[in-house]
Amino acid sequence: MNQMIFVNLPVKDLERTKGFFAKLGFSCNPQFTDESTACLVISDTIFAMLLTEPRFKEFTKKDIADASKSTEVIIALSAESRDKVDELVDTALASGGSPANEPVDHGFMYGRSFQDPDHHIWEIMWMDPAAVQGQG
Repeated sequence: MNQMIFVNLPVKDLERTKGFFAKLGFSCNPQFTDESTACLVISDTIFAMLLTEPRFKEFTKKDIADASKSTEVIIALSAESRDKVDELVDTALASGGSPANEPVDHGFMYGRSFQDPDHHIWEIMWMDPAAVQGQG
């Protein structure tokens, strides 16, 4: 069995956040989705658990970070091409997301980022497969 990752993110408005990610082409697994939680399917092995802030608070004794003022995590996802990077980030920005950082373009590596409606930062990156294999 492949190792999986479940990133848990607090959200203020679960329906708004689910709608935002649906516009980006992501679905939710209904088996792990209810009125306070949504299991966002990013790939076969990557998931984001979107939890209302009260539900998220059940998993930690710490305060929930205000992502509009501080950054605790940056979620970085790979994309299959430069065009896919632009497509996903442009869709995010047109769907209620906001800019995060300046684009990165090193030729062999290209990335852009956005903030989701809850101000979590997402980086979408493409790297030339030849560079990944050390042949670039």
